[in-house]
Amino acid sequence: MPQTLAFDVYGTLIDTAGIVRELTGLVGDLAPAFSQRWRDKQLEYSFRRGLMGDYKDFSVCTREALEYVSRETSSPLTPEQVTHLMACYRRLPAFDDAREALPKLQAMGHRIYAFSNGLAQDVDALLRYAGIDHFFLDIVSADEIRTFKPDPAIYRHFITRSQTPVQQCWLISSNPFDVLGAAAVGFNTAWVRRNPALPFDPWGIEPDQISASLTELEHAAGLH
Repeated sequence: MPQTLAFDVYGTLIDTAGIVRELTGLVGDLAPAFSQRWRDKQLEYSFRRGLMGDYKDFSVCTREALEYVSRETSSPLTPEQVTHLMACYRRLPAFDDAREALPKLQAMGHRIYAFSNGLAQDVDALLRYAGIDHFFLDIVSADEIRTFKPDPAIYRHFITRSQTPVQQCWLISSNPFDVLGAAAVGFNTAWVRRNPALPFDPWGIEPDQISASLTELEHAAGLH
């Protein structure tokens, strides 16, 4: 039976480590660690703002995280370099398995959405740059209700926006916090284990599906 698939974007469809190339020209060999720290801090800031009720959109969290890591690593960036890196963050590559999996899932009749903490215009730019935008019925952004995953409100908002019973909704994400947030609201969940060295959070809740790549989803129980 066709299902509604809510794809997380950053880290699931789009490779945030794609920024390493640009960073290398600015911070040298520190670039991979800088990139990961930037991503970690970006998420931390969104979590903190959600808990504090002090909403600023995801691009603000991203810029503030970049400025923090620049200071933390004693790698000063000029305002022009910060602006350049922020622009590059809207031109990150898709994972190869996204290009392979999305057309197959679409051909199976599934309704495919991009579901992100990011601003809709930023997500749209990413998907267009990656050449995968045409697979999505719509973009559902946390900005629409001024909160961030894993706030239960954003998952309920997705159900309303997609006009789908929760029993037919799948959250597909490489981020355990996202999978847990969706499961708490009743979504079916698929965890894409991008890093085989990292375990799932030991919260006593397991994803309905675990896959090493997006291409495995077409064979997942409930999705074929």
